[in-house]
Amino acid sequence: MKAILKRYRVFIITAIALGVFALINHQIGLKAISISVYQFQQMLLVIPPVFILLGLLDVWVPRETMIKYMGEGSGLKGIILSILLGSAAAGPLYGAFPVAAVFMKKGVKFSNILTFIGAWSTTKIPMFLFEMAALGAKFAFTRLIIDIPGIIIIAYVLSKMMSKQEIQKIYENAENISK
Repeated sequence: MKAILKRYRVFIITAIALGVFALINHQIGLKAISISVYQFQQMLLVIPPVFILLGLLDVWVPRETMIKYMGEGSGLKGIILSILLGSAAAGPLYGAFPVAAVFMKKGVKFSNILTFIGAWSTTKIPMFLFEMAALGAKFAFTRLIIDIPGIIIIAYVLSKMMSKQEIQKIYENAENISK
């Protein structure tokens, strides 16, 4: 029981806080609960397909292939592949993290994982197409031209700022989660 409470403490604290908030200000509290329930339902629609695709990735793509194309010696092709995979991804950003964990398990270079997450969050193809239609091609291409180098620079700087031990710990945590 203690382990369950510890594991879900943030959820429990949040649920209690929402309940107290609903008691203090009934209308706003109920709206907050309604939004939370809606977001939870949306998450339940996204997560199962992501995990099915992750299972297929885990089984169908050998570790050696991932290391070759996205591992330590992958160079520019690893960066480009990270951007393409992140840009082609569908779903909210929280779907990127289980994919990143599988990438870690497969031996993908840390900066390529950060690049993938950055691309997932900012360079999605549907978002780019919407921007072209709504804001014009000049805006959409300018944003993309600024975002891609920014993502690469941030990924590189973050990976260099972290010690090898910190990165290794992240990889170990990812390995433990996916077991």
